Formats: sequence, C-alpha cells, structure tokens
Amino acid sequence: MRLYAQTRARLCRQVLADVTAVVLVALAVWFALAVHDAIMLLAEPGKKVEDAGGSLASGLGDAGDAASNVPFVGDVLKKPLQAAAEASDGLSDAGQSLQDLVGRVADLTTFALIFFAVAFVLVLWLPPRVRWIRRTARIRTLLDAPGGADLLALRALTGPVKDLAAIPVPPGGLADAWRRGDERAISDLSRAALRRAGLTA
Repeated sequence: MRLYAQTRARLCRQVLADVTAVVLVALAVWFALAVHDAIMLLAEPGKKVEDAGGSLASGLGDAGDAASNVPFVGDVLKKPLQAAAEASDGLSDAGQSLQDLVGRVADLTTFALIFFAVAFVLVLWLPPRVRWIRRTARIRTLLDAPGGADLLALRALTGPVKDLAAIPVPPGGLADAWRRGDERAISDLSRAALRRAGLTA
C-alpha cells in the first residue's frame, strides 16, 4: 500500500494537503484553548465572591467566638453572628458553584470546537486520500496481472487528451497501434496512465 505518489506534482499536492490539514487542526486547537481561557475569565467574579464570602464567614465566626465571652449576653450575641457566618459560607459556596459552572461550560465548548474542527478537516482531507490509496492499489494489481499493461493503455486512450501529448504518435495513430498490440505504444500509454495516477512504471 502506497501512501504518497511517486510523481513530483502529485506528491507536492499531497504533502501540501497533509501540511494544511495539520496546520488547520493546530489552529483549531489553539483557537479552542483561547476560547477556553476567555470563558474562564467569567469565573473571576465567582472567585472573588468565594474569597469575600470565606473571609466574611471567618471574620464573623471569630467575632461570634469573641462575643461568647461577654458575660450574661455572650450567647445572645453569638447566635446572630454565627447565623451571619453560615450565610457567608453560603455566599462562598455560590461563588464556587459559579466557578464550577463556568469551568464546565469552558470545557464543553473547547471539546466541541476541537471535535467539529477536526471532523471538518478529516471529512475534507481523508476521503480523497483513501480513494487515491485504493485506486493506486487497484492500478498496481492491474499492472501486475496478465494483460494489465493493455488495459492501462486503454485507460490512457480513453482519458484526457492532455495525458497523451508527450507520447510519440506512431503511423496510424495511438489507437491503431494499441489495437495492433504495438509494445512500444502500449508501454508509453500504460506509463501515461500510471503518471496520471501519480505512479511510475
């Protein structure tokens, strides 16, 4: 199984297509990661809320502990401060939840962007490459079979006229030479068919 053509022009096109596919995938990944970073900026307010809620809860908890030491009314003062500290913990949890939500959205968006970009590139790049590999394998099998060169010569005769431009035309024309079984004409024509497929004899 041959992955790349043997002729220079088709080989250059294949290499260019491969490099383009790799560059497009790399750009898609870079863009997806940049979008991820941009979305994660939305988590900054959640981080600030979490930090502020944590600090407030800690401060109110310390104040409640200190208030409990006040004679006679210590327990009465401590309860509202503890309730406020718990509410502040809820605020801190809300900030953390916001960060988690933004992180999940960023991850899903990044995955979707990479998946669809890679799928798009593969749909454009892979089928033509697989078709070429299968076609060249069939041509090689045909060439190795008895009478394969004759069939390739016929393919060249029925193909584009420009493929025949470099073949010397014998008296009576190429088609007549092929019908007569002229080995030189058959060889030239089969080489033209191989060249069109990107192969050499």
